[in-house]
Amino acid sequence: MYPSFFPVLSLSPCPSPKHTLLRLLLVLLPPLCLLPCSAQAAWFRVGVVGPWGCDPIFAKALPSTAAQLAITHINRDPSLSSAGAFDFAVLQEPCETSRALETFVGFHTKASGYIGPVNPGYCDAASMLTKGWNKAVFPWACVGYELDDVRSHPTLARSLPRPTWVLHNLLSYFRWAHIAIISSYEDIWVETAIKVADSLRSHGISVRLVSFMENTPHGIRQTLSKVHKMQEIRAVILCMHSVLIGGSAQKLLLEAAYDMKMTDGSLVFVPYDTLLYSLPHRNITYPALKSNSKLLRAYDAVLTVTIDSPHTSFYETYREVMERGEVPTTLKPQQVSPMFGTIYNSVLLMAHAIKGVRDSGAWISGGNLAHQTRNLNFQGFSHHIKTSSSGAVHLDYLILDTDGSSSKLLPTYRIDMEIGMVCFLGRDIHFPHGYGPRRDADLVSFFRLSQSLRRINQIRLVRGPNKILLTLTDVTFINPSLSNKVSNVKHLIFYLAKSVVQSDWAWLKRLPNGNFGSINPKTSDVFELMKDMRHENINPFLGFFHDCGVFAIVTEFCSRGSLEDLLLNDDVKLDWMFKSSLLLDLIKGMKYLHHRGVCHTRLKSRNCVVDGRFVLKVTDYGYNEVLESQRFPYAEERPEELLWTAPEVLRSGQAGLHGTLPADVYSFAIIMQEVVIRGPPFCMLDLSDAGKTVRRPPPLCRPVVSPDYAPMECIQLMKQCWTETPDKRPTFDDIFDQFKNINKGRKTNIIDSMLRMLEQYSSNLEELIRERTEELEIEKQKTEKLLTQMLPPSVAEALMVGGTVKPEYFDSVSLYFSDIVGFTTISANSEPIEVVDLLNDLYTLFDAIIGNHDVYKVETIGDAYMVASGVPVPNANRHAAEIANMSLDILSAVGTFKMRHMPDVPVRIRIGLHTGPCVAGVVGLTMPRYCLFGDTVTTASRMESSGMPYRIHVHESIVKVLKELNLGYKLELRGRTEVKGKGTEETYWLVGRVGFTKPLPVPPELKSGYGSISFILLQH
Repeated sequence: MYPSFFPVLSLSPCPSPKHTLLRLLLVLLPPLCLLPCSAQAAWFRVGVVGPWGCDPIFAKALPSTAAQLAITHINRDPSLSSAGAFDFAVLQEPCETSRALETFVGFHTKASGYIGPVNPGYCDAASMLTKGWNKAVFPWACVGYELDDVRSHPTLARSLPRPTWVLHNLLSYFRWAHIAIISSYEDIWVETAIKVADSLRSHGISVRLVSFMENTPHGIRQTLSKVHKMQEIRAVILCMHSVLIGGSAQKLLLEAAYDMKMTDGSLVFVPYDTLLYSLPHRNITYPALKSNSKLLRAYDAVLTVTIDSPHTSFYETYREVMERGEVPTTLKPQQVSPMFGTIYNSVLLMAHAIKGVRDSGAWISGGNLAHQTRNLNFQGFSHHIKTSSSGAVHLDYLILDTDGSSSKLLPTYRIDMEIGMVCFLGRDIHFPHGYGPRRDADLVSFFRLSQSLRRINQIRLVRGPNKILLTLTDVTFINPSLSNKVSNVKHLIFYLAKSVVQSDWAWLKRLPNGNFGSINPKTSDVFELMKDMRHENINPFLGFFHDCGVFAIVTEFCSRGSLEDLLLNDDVKLDWMFKSSLLLDLIKGMKYLHHRGVCHTRLKSRNCVVDGRFVLKVTDYGYNEVLESQRFPYAEERPEELLWTAPEVLRSGQAGLHGTLPADVYSFAIIMQEVVIRGPPFCMLDLSDAGKTVRRPPPLCRPVVSPDYAPMECIQLMKQCWTETPDKRPTFDDIFDQFKNINKGRKTNIIDSMLRMLEQYSSNLEELIRERTEELEIEKQKTEKLLTQMLPPSVAEALMVGGTVKPEYFDSVSLYFSDIVGFTTISANSEPIEVVDLLNDLYTLFDAIIGNHDVYKVETIGDAYMVASGVPVPNANRHAAEIANMSLDILSAVGTFKMRHMPDVPVRIRIGLHTGPCVAGVVGLTMPRYCLFGDTVTTASRMESSGMPYRIHVHESIVKVLKELNLGYKLELRGRTEVKGKGTEETYWLVGRVGFTKPLPVPPELKSGYGSISFILLQH
């Protein structure tokens, strides 16, 4: 029985007879394993990776049962079992992302291929690991668009369509351009939210908010409040378990949204996890909706998007296999997560890929398995599965909706992922109050353009202002005679028609001669990637020209020509500051490409263009990928074209065809030499063929640059970038950080020439704007900080975004009033400036104290100081304790307070406290104030005015709350007191708290007539 994978042996340079035998085995063993052999077939173990042990909802997918059922069906199918005997292993993925990757490394020897992982946070790392192991990984939950790069992830094949493409089709059809994403607190869903946001942003969707909510009522309401403040949001993606299969976080969120009146039709909520499986909807009522009327009403604002099972639903199929005895009968179908079917289908997809590899006679490797997922067509668990010629899985999705009164889910639209279209099924979506979120009409053309690029072989059908496929009827050449000679022209500049790119000049770069009968799917992916490139230092891709047997890439025209042209133009004077600006633009452009996983391969000064504002832009990215995808024959580059090519690429045999990220860094170093000395590559060495010398050291051949041309730090960076060992070259992130520091502390040269002044101004304009923007942002932050000091933060945020703050009723709050006893006398004996200093010193002291308590300073009027707790942010019944503690701290501080102009005169204050309901709101447009209204405010003021110096006068209402809290507050009964406007009421003195050790000023003795005094101690 032969193993599924062959180990890689490291042999010494001087082989012994033992090593010779090993090499012979390595040569002979793979062909032997690939010989047709029906008697002995290889075992293949599928590892099903997921958080099966730490997440009970994922555990309901029964991964072991699903994999066992798939393996049983595979081994029973002669066409699949002939490829080998199959087995499976359930591999437990921790719920914490940091531990999940560490655990995945240990799966190296436990499986021949992997279904998963479930956590998108380490999909990229898992793919890189399996690439090194040469094993296939078939994820169904991974999100990132960068995983579609076959060159970086050759062993990865998705077992489901990318979920964000489904969301993109949904959002573009309904024209909802601004969305929010909310995830529950678990690592898996947090990572999912981050990846979904990145992917949607790469397709032009405006993700205005990504929030990770705490699964508590307060945390949920706080998260929903953020969404509610953003009026432009149309849809909210919920990255958490669906409430229909037991997700408690989604249940709480939807109920809270209903309470906050956010399910009125202005927003639509879209569960994310239902995209990963086929949720049954025919003849099904979900208990979560049926038994909860509030949730049912809230779910009217939810659109459930799930895989279509047109003939039999998941529950029906599961019941059938249960009746056949193929799965345990201990659980009812509705107790099993539909993700069961996704696991089953993924295992089946891997089996069909293995069959394809076996039939082709190739070695079963990770790359070959991923490649053989193309052009498949088979029956999955409850629906059909079809893949394209590029390996993309094509499924139909349904948009399910409720009718507002029953718990049934009804199909309204179908999303056909094969053609990227949304089809109406005859039933309108039932939005609450009869209307849905507003549509963003200004982005319709962009969405249509994105959909057309997805099917590049249908691009001839695109019409209108967003047309991408260009022919001779769409262009006007500078020289009209060129229209008849286009096939003989290699590089052309032409003028685009107004209906295409708004009458802009553009470059046409013709590709080599080849067969252009059709554009294959792989080329369509390359063009999609190029179209998505948007950066100030990347030359935009406008479309492609296809006519007269000519296939050419169309990019934006830059009036200054290439960087090589600029360096050779002696009329343009370049000092170091100007050169460094060009190099910094190049670094930023390459940094962006590398962050997107794109290797340029052809980087040279001729492929860097400069626009009219002297901004450098990188062009020709994706050129080699187009050549490769259209299968152009390899053409040897001329020696002068290879001067920018890294030595390891030169030694590969097909220089210029395949590149690496470190090779791009080497090319940048050669361009850096050109810019620094304004000369061609290796110009100082006078070598007839520098490329051969670079290819085969020793001696090591590199340009020689004098320190007179550039700062020493720049020359050192250049040498790091062209070092012989690729792994020792810095990344563009490192280059960017080092280059920014090169000019620090250096003075700009005095420029006498007007041309040079204009050029330098243009090259530094971007940095100047950035600095001014930063200054503006700092001033904006100062303004916002000042506003939040005048109003509560939540109120200030609402006003800053242009919202209105409606008056709000609070059931229970605690209020503090105080004033200075004898303030009129003090004022009469003081200068006005001394009164201002007194109040400023005193209130600064008070402000410092209230910062340690959960309270809000309402206002100060003269010597009156008003504080509230429990408003604008409710804090249960803690407000009474917060106000009481603050009052004791203030009273203690006043005991030692001295006036600067009358230090011998004590400052005595009266304090009054009261608890009760009130209404709060913003009053006024000019200098708006956050004010409290109600009888509670009046009573608190009366407590203060009827109090005594150095005493805290409290109402019976706050005493009741303090007793309930049982925190050891010390109170003295004052007795029945005449309260103006309220009659006679029972009031108390707050004199301390158990554990409160700060000294309190000694109040004057109470005169007769103030009632009997008794001592009450609330035990701690």
